[in-house]
Amino acid sequence: MKKFLHIFFLILFFPNVLFAKSEYFNQGVKLFNKDKFEDAKFKFEQDIVFNPKSELSYLYLSKIFNKQEKRNLEEQNLKTVMLLNPKNEEAIYNLAKLKLKSSDYNKSKELNNRLKSICSNFCGKSEKLRVEIENLSKK
Repeated sequence: MKKFLHIFFLILFFPNVLFAKSEYFNQGVKLFNKDKFEDAKFKFEQDIVFNPKSELSYLYLSKIFNKQEKRNLEEQNLKTVMLLNPKNEEAIYNLAKLKLKSSDYNKSKELNNRLKSICSNFCGKSEKLRVEIENLSKK
């Protein structure tokens, strides 16, 4: 009987937890799109509490920190995305752009080469970034 109650509560509680996880993320995206960055940041952080491997929440946090010009926090979140998913093209591209802004041409070039080797959605952006890196590194 005790085992039955335990299973019953799991079945009852589990869907609510899954809903809460995705709901925090969805609310964060809505707030982000309305430029309510502090509120969105809180929702993405809540999502991460329930789902520490939420690469999209970390990606959105990096976008928020980019808008707030908090480069260290942006970089930290982009690196987390890449740890969770080494093939996340947007994170690689954004980190390459960030490294370019800080005049780290070698790291930017390395990241762009990595992006080029896996790209499917960011191939055009990768080529533009390659040209930008070459032009800036010559100065």
